[in-house]
Amino acid sequence: MKKHKLSGTVIAIGLVSFLNDLASEMVTPFIPILIATVLGAGPVILGLVEGVADAAASFLKLWAGRYSDSKHGRRKQLMVFGYGLSNLARPLLALVSSWGALLLLRSLDRAGKGLRNAPRDALLADSAHADIHGFAYGFHRAMDNAGALGGTLLAVAALSWLHWSISEVILWSVVPGVLVLLVLVFGVHEAPRPEAQQKSQAPLQWAALSHNMRRYLSVLVLFTFARVSESFILLRGNELGMSVVQLLLLWAALNLTKSGASLLGGHLADAFGRRRLSLFSWFGYAASFVALGLAGQGNALWACTLLYGLLAGMGEGSERALISLYADEHERGTAFGWYHLAVGLSAIPAGVLFGTIWHYWNAGAAFLFAGALALLCALLLRFWSFDGRA
Repeated sequence: MKKHKLSGTVIAIGLVSFLNDLASEMVTPFIPILIATVLGAGPVILGLVEGVADAAASFLKLWAGRYSDSKHGRRKQLMVFGYGLSNLARPLLALVSSWGALLLLRSLDRAGKGLRNAPRDALLADSAHADIHGFAYGFHRAMDNAGALGGTLLAVAALSWLHWSISEVILWSVVPGVLVLLVLVFGVHEAPRPEAQQKSQAPLQWAALSHNMRRYLSVLVLFTFARVSESFILLRGNELGMSVVQLLLLWAALNLTKSGASLLGGHLADAFGRRRLSLFSWFGYAASFVALGLAGQGNALWACTLLYGLLAGMGEGSERALISLYADEHERGTAFGWYHLAVGLSAIPAGVLFGTIWHYWNAGAAFLFAGALALLCALLLRFWSFDGRA
């Protein structure tokens, strides 16, 4: 098989995601800490904030993907608006004094994500050869996770060596946020699509999606109830008595593991099959969340978190590559919009349910519930979702 290389646009999009997550992870790890300490709230509020923030942008994701497929839609333009909104709202989290204000700013941050994600994923598919879609998405996820690692390490350095406050670290996230827009504007290029691939209005109906795509998205919705926010791992660490710096280092180690696993998983998805890699990842996700539920001290939490990062990261590229496989070229943006919508709309009940189980029982029960549900989803993916083409 002829070897294909990543295009300059794919690499530039990866760099954009690296810088954006560099900025994001100077902020995100502090959210459960702010909720538990400064704002005096608990896991239910964390689940509500993270769920609403993700779901608030869900319909934007569908609209943005659909519009980017249209005759006048431009994927890059939507990406600029989306990244710009997120990097405007995120530093303002340094000023919050109530969980309502935090919820508003977090939702604006996610609204930016809603504008950019589906067009970005579609542009990645447009800019990479079909034989290396798994590698392209794996590379993108690796850069994304590497940025999360870098942002967390910067936060650790600022707290430990520069003795900055949490608010100062959050405010300085504006610097990589500006770099995001510079790389996006000058480094990402969107080639004009052939007229045959442009539609005045891409099909929006759920029934217009392929049979396999609808089944896959249905299972993904259920899987979202298992794949709750990773912020809960930090909340668990705080509950076990870990310091802020220890929690940030744990977060950095998680993203380092996911970054390496995503790149490897992208190669393996192209070589051995995208569905096989997704299945392996989902079964691994189930096992690692059961392990997290059984972890009762800091060292055990470290080991289980690294296991989770390795197994979950392996399937990040293949999960998106399956969308590009089953979508027609002229409706990739719409297909990715449905993907992000289906996952996003499940975020509120998923986060609140997980937080409620934690609140009324304990953290172990919540993680064990997520692990059992992930196992069910992996079985559905194996025996119900696809006809074997992937």
